[in-house]
Amino acid sequence: MSGIDAVNAQTAFEPRPPRTFPWRNPWRRPWFLAGISWAYILWSLVPVLVAVMFSFNDGRSRSSWQGFSFRWYWGDPDASLFADESLRLALRNSMVLGVLTVLIAVPIGVLLALGLTRWRTKTSAAANGISLVPLVTPEIVLGSALYLVFTNLYTSIPLGIGAMLLGHVTFSISFVLVIVRSRLVSIGTEYETAARDLGATSIEALRTVLLPMLMPAIFASAMITFAGSLDDFVVSSFVYGDAANITVPIKLYSAVRASPTPALNALATVLLVGSTLALVVAYFVLRGRSKGGRDNALAQLASIDS
Repeated sequence: MSGIDAVNAQTAFEPRPPRTFPWRNPWRRPWFLAGISWAYILWSLVPVLVAVMFSFNDGRSRSSWQGFSFRWYWGDPDASLFADESLRLALRNSMVLGVLTVLIAVPIGVLLALGLTRWRTKTSAAANGISLVPLVTPEIVLGSALYLVFTNLYTSIPLGIGAMLLGHVTFSISFVLVIVRSRLVSIGTEYETAARDLGATSIEALRTVLLPMLMPAIFASAMITFAGSLDDFVVSSFVYGDAANITVPIKLYSAVRASPTPALNALATVLLVGSTLALVVAYFVLRGRSKGGRDNALAQLASIDS
């Protein structure tokens, strides 16, 4: 028997490897899961994109495309977004409310994050849990509770911008707390300890070393707070009072059931763009926060040492 015949005879009796099926391979590309993900994305985005598209419709129809136009943003002298006083009022109220919420909620949330992170007692765990209650409380419960508080207990605070501001600050502080505290935990106490060892006081270590490292997280929490305030409907609908204090979500809800026009689509598009930009900026700031903050902290430690 030749050498080739011997090899063929030997391989003929070797057991064949078990047959593998594509769906049993753990290292294959997850086509099924990717398909589900893309189906969900399309299901979520297509209605929004359709609404945005019809904000540029030349006619009044919200179901039949009649040509591209900016009529419902500024072209129509009577019914466009910038010509309708009620739409501009709602947009202005939402913007003012979002900015004020950021200015109040972010400092309070940062201080809470610093205190709760450094607090090491038996009651700290309970305090940490209580501080996150607004985050897990259903908005309809929070809104109805705030309405009862303002109408029965704190009657000196009338329904309107002030009541909405307190409501937005109430649920926004938890977002700031979670973001800033997670950053504090990742930083640790080494940089503050090093600053104090080099002669800095606790306040100086906080101001010159810790806060620069926290700034990306603080900025990201501010953007998320602003976006959350712009989009809030449930809490605002309980305490907004009268039409002078109406916000964009409330205006969209009330107008779409009465006399909808593509100008409402334009208003919703502006709100969507503002919220999306805030979240995108927060994402990129959080993504690149680590290296820059650490370098700044090391530079500050070097300046303290010198």
